[in-house]
Amino acid sequence: MASGPGELMGPYEIAEYLGVTRQRFQQIARRPGFPAPYQELRGMKVYLAAEIRAWTKENRPPRPGDGDEPG
Repeated sequence: MASGPGELMGPYEIAEYLGVTRQRFQQIARRPGFPAPYQELRGMKVYLAAEIRAWTKENRPPRPGDGDEPG
């Protein structure tokens, strides 16, 4: 039996994960190096969650509240 692609994320989920607005996510998604959509559906693009998490780990600094607060 073939397995699926894994967890998928849409723009809303990615924006929430990154802690930004959906409009800001759209700007981020246009950056060179941002993962390509896994599939483009009739109203939105979906991305592989593992690729988004890997990109975030490499390209986004920790935000206050992520356990890296000075103190």
